[in-house]
Amino acid sequence: MTVNSLGIYEKALPQDLSWEETFNLVHQLGFNFLEFSIDESDKRLARLDWTRDERQQFRDLMWSTNTRINNLMLSGHRRFPLGSADPEVRQKSLEMMAKAVDLCVDLGIHNIQMAGYDVYYEEKTDLSREYYVENLIKCVHMAAKKNIMLSIETMDDPFINNLSKISHYHELAKSPWLQAYPDLGNLSAWPENDVPAEIENYIDTICAIHLKDSKKVTPNFKGQFKNVPFGEGCVDFVGLLRELVRLDYNGSFTIEMWSGDNGDENALEEVKNAKAFFDKIFAQVGITQEAVE
Repeated sequence: MTVNSLGIYEKALPQDLSWEETFNLVHQLGFNFLEFSIDESDKRLARLDWTRDERQQFRDLMWSTNTRINNLMLSGHRRFPLGSADPEVRQKSLEMMAKAVDLCVDLGIHNIQMAGYDVYYEEKTDLSREYYVENLIKCVHMAAKKNIMLSIETMDDPFINNLSKISHYHELAKSPWLQAYPDLGNLSAWPENDVPAEIENYIDTICAIHLKDSKKVTPNFKGQFKNVPFGEGCVDFVGLLRELVRLDYNGSFTIEMWSGDNGDENALEEVKNAKAFFDKIFAQVGITQEAVE
């Protein structure tokens, strides 16, 4: 049996709650931690500029509710990408990373999950890739100075859609402070990926895992990477989680959902159903969830 912590993505929960209500709900639903979002919206990007008092209030609530945040999801780089053709956007992307690192230090978060895009809304070119590599290495140096891990997520985009590609950028950065954050849904949706072999070959690079379902990319279908109900997509959760037990993976899992952010009427029921779905599989394959305090 392996013991793993299980978290829930912030956007899965109702969005009209206070932080104290959110933290308490995380425990009530049976999760060990919350995954924190800095996405491309002005509202969540503003968190990077929280004052010292705002950070203290947030941290005090974490302590008083006995809540931790394992990962910060920095998907705001979709809007301000490291590989942008615009030098002002590239500078903004680096400033965001510097602020995210400092926010993690202040809040006790140890890992920043980076979206694996060179650019998202712009045209991809060899130059966008080069800018991405140059700035990725700068980001790694920023994080390493303050002992914050960066982890690249396998994406819904061919630029970085498997662990092999993340390993290549890890070799370019030559730093233990850059690792991989595979999303089982994104990995499984790309038909060219041998997902079990990817996990076996790069298990030593994996610091956290997203649990999400998806529908495969085909010649006539671009795939579906979000809002696929668990068990209705292409991910073989039983097979992959059993493999992770064999490989003695002890890192965290996060259930990635957007029920609350979507405004779903039954968001909480959807989260409870997802938790029950994975409770059953965990018991089947030999994963013990860390005790919820």
